[in-house]
Amino acid sequence: MMRRRSLLALPLAAPAVALAQDSWPSRPITVVSGFPNGSGIDIYMRRMAEPLSRALNGQNIIVDNRSGAGGNIASDFVAKSRPDGYTLYFGTAGTHAINASLYRTLPFDVVRDFTPIAHLGDVPNALTVSIERRPQFTDCATLLAAARANPGRLNYASTGNGASTHLAGAQFAVAAGIDITHVPYRGQPGAQTALLAGDVDFFFNQVGPALGPIRQGQTRALAVTTAQRLSILPDVPTVAEACNLPGFVSTTWYGMFGPANLPAPIVQRLSAAITGVLRDPQFSEWLVTTQGIALPPVYTPAEFAAIQRRDIASWAEIVRRSGASVD
Repeated sequence: MMRRRSLLALPLAAPAVALAQDSWPSRPITVVSGFPNGSGIDIYMRRMAEPLSRALNGQNIIVDNRSGAGGNIASDFVAKSRPDGYTLYFGTAGTHAINASLYRTLPFDVVRDFTPIAHLGDVPNALTVSIERRPQFTDCATLLAAARANPGRLNYASTGNGASTHLAGAQFAVAAGIDITHVPYRGQPGAQTALLAGDVDFFFNQVGPALGPIRQGQTRALAVTTAQRLSILPDVPTVAEACNLPGFVSTTWYGMFGPANLPAPIVQRLSAAITGVLRDPQFSEWLVTTQGIALPPVYTPAEFAAIQRRDIASWAEIVRRSGASVD
């Protein structure tokens, strides 16, 4: 009798799980970011929060900034969260591709411990200098001449170890054959402040947060790291053009992730909701004209996972060639 009752009870479990997924979301969703307020990620996520909320039963989207260690603090938190769809991660190629080879040990696996949900666009950087503090750097040629004449003396800011702003500088040093010093900061605001104060010589800043200081005449954009010039900075040449470094490209991506084993119905619901936001004309125009982020193709979660795996390998080679590492 005991065995019969147990067997009769088994079918009830599956409908209960299905019911929980069908009612998702029924409470606020937290999206964790590994970088501070004012960073490019933070700007993007806070702008996306309202339309994404409307697409998800009107549930509030709470942005939780857990900065530090190149995004690894936030990554570890999300990796250990329940896969119920209420804790998500606004990740980057830095947190989910570069860090896999940049850090010798991580308390999580960037593939095994996460569920890829949606690709949110490719992110360009701009090589910027302070007009007041470094007036001598009028173009990339003058910057490179100074670096070659003073090996190890010039330094550049980044938004943290492993961030695209770090690896863009390391990739630049390898391509140009120069010896420069990396100075990591805890996020974009700190790095930008250091640039304006003259504490560092240059900064490969993400285009979105870089636009304000450029347009206000505080910083000069010497080049962008894309293959072609950007429509929002049409007069700024590419690094390949300005620095005479043919083929130089250094862009990364933003992406939405969940913890491992996130149920497929929730992944599909999130993917569809995010795609709807990205395809909204008003949002896509904001993305391009204020952040310099090209509207991404409509990738399925599986296609986004393939992009992540490909970039883990390609960034590992860049890390190896640059010699960059973090203990």
